[in-house]
Amino acid sequence: MDKIFEALASTARRKILAYLAETDLTAGEIAARFEMSKPAISKHLAILENAGLVQSEKRGQFVHYALVRENLVNTLNGFVQNICPVSLPLKRESADIARIRRTEPKE
Repeated sequence: MDKIFEALASTARRKILAYLAETDLTAGEIAARFEMSKPAISKHLAILENAGLVQSEKRGQFVHYALVRENLVNTLNGFVQNICPVSLPLKRESADIARIRRTEPKE
């Protein structure tokens, strides 16, 4: 439980969870949304993964991150994000990315 509270204590990590609300993203796609170094983003992602809030999957040369949907904390966080003015635009962006990916032709 301490790992979860540590993970949620950071605004950047809560924003990462909001970005992952509707779709998975690569570490680079996540980093592009923040004004911090890629190593700093990697550290945040490692903390979230260690807390069981996100999972990673290597696909080719990229590592994709996704929410662990079965985690109760993510369910509660999703509820809070729906009423949090900071998270709403991030969740909309996540939904837009998911929508674009569904309509793109598969290679």
